[in-house]
This record gives sequence, C-alpha cells and structure tokens, in this order.
Amino acid sequence: MTSADIRQRFLNFFKERDHKVLPSSSLIPFGDPTLLFTSAGMVPFKPYFLGQASPPFPRVTTCQKVFRSSDIDVVGHDGHHLTFFEMLGNFAFGDYFKEKAIPYAYEFLTKHLAIEEKRLWAGIHNDDDESDQIWTKTGIPPERIRRFGDEYNFWAAGPTGPCGPDSEIHYDWGEEYGCGRPDCGPNCEYCDRFLEIWNLVFIQWNRDESGIRTPLTKKGIDTGMGLERITSVVSQKQSLFDTDPFLPLIEHWEQETMPGAARCCSPTGSSRRTTGAAMSSDV
Repeated sequence: MTSADIRQRFLNFFKERDHKVLPSSSLIPFGDPTLLFTSAGMVPFKPYFLGQASPPFPRVTTCQKVFRSSDIDVVGHDGHHLTFFEMLGNFAFGDYFKEKAIPYAYEFLTKHLAIEEKRLWAGIHNDDDESDQIWTKTGIPPERIRRFGDEYNFWAAGPTGPCGPDSEIHYDWGEEYGCGRPDCGPNCEYCDRFLEIWNLVFIQWNRDESGIRTPLTKKGIDTGMGLERITSVVSQKQSLFDTDPFLPLIEHWEQETMPGAARCCSPTGSSRRTTGAAMSSDV
C-alpha cells in the first residue's frame, strides 16, 4: 500500500462519514498574525474553533501540507521527524467530540489499514477519565493506556488560540526494539520502540496571552496523523526515509552523486555534474 493509497483511503473513510473533503490550504496562513507557516491541519479552521466565523460544514477532512521548525534539530538523527510533511486530519466544529473521534481513528487503523490491534497504545491526559473509558470500550485494554501531563497530552496551535487535552495513538514496533525497562511504553526516553502516529485533539478552550483558558462555546475535534509516519508503519519500515515518498528521491541523488555519474549539458554547451553539495539542505 503506497502513501497515495493511504491518503485516498483516509479521505474516503471520512467522506463516507459525512465529512466534507477540502483541499490543502497554503503554507502561508492567510490573515493569521500568530503564525509564520501553516504548522498543523487545523490552522485554516481556527476562526471556526474560536467562533469568529461560521463553518460552512460541520465536519471536514483534509490532507494538509505543513511546515514545522520546532523539531529541526532532530531531523535526520532519527527516522520519524520532518520539517515539511503532509498531515491527514478530520475536524468537527461543535458536531461530535471524543465519543466519535476515538472510535473513528481506531476503526480506520485496524479495519482499513489492517494494523494489528495489539500494536496500538493510547496516551491520554492525566485528568481525562472520559477518554480512558472510551478507549477501553473501543478496544484498547487499560494496560495499554498511559496517562501524561501537558508536555505530552495537551495541544495548541501556538501560544494563544484554541487548545485542549489530546489523546495520542502510538504504534509498538515490538519488545526487540525496546530498552528492556519494565516501565517502557509510549514516550519512553530510552528507546524508539513506540511511534506516535495520530493525535486526537479535543478543542475546548481558547488560551489568551496571559495563559488564561476560556471555555469555547462549542467544543471541536482536531486530529492529525502524519502521512509519512503512517506509511512507514503500514510498510513496516522503521525509518520513514525508506518509504515511497522518499526512496525515489534518495535513489536519484545516490545515482547523481556516484563517482563517474553521467554529465549533463547546460544551455551554453558546457558540462557539469551534480555533487553531494546538492543534498546539503534539510528539506
């Protein structure tokens, strides 16, 4: 299954559940002075979550192109961080909340992508008993549900704006990839056994510049799943650089930078050869 297959299956899944499929918005947020780049799939929908505009549809789904610099120091040092990537997401504006967002995600992963149920773990906020109950009812047993604080299970588009607790879905590569510690689990600091693949954000507050959270009139759902990460899981490749969005590019530049690579002619008739310097940029 290719990344293109996964993208289309995702959009079709939510279209069949009454979500309007919308195209990706610009990487430059229009009319949002708080962000330089579109850093999440929910950015184009912030006015709807804040109640500043009426959403034309109660449910939407997208595959949004995003850019983030927050993880740039670790890009290339592991196999699952990027600066530019595609974010699969489903959104609800006062329509449904945790009771549907969690089962939707679990159904898509296990039924439509055929991911083994025993491989899935859930991370929830320390105070989120409701999500704990829904996950248990949906199919993840209590021993595979872990609680964390704001550092891991609270999400916001920026220092101000819509925010709320979230629930992350983690994929377990297996004990052989772990650190061997008895408490090893999602967000382990000693190994890469667990990979976060989908974040379900439960938008319920608006945070101002002083950090005060004001309850929103209508709660919302904002989810994000990196297309490249879920492709690595479906392809059973621990590094997303070994999947189809990247392999053709890597193989191309391997050929171009090999000693004795074919020379190409410029419009002036002189020849030149692409060197490894062409690969020096991060993105």
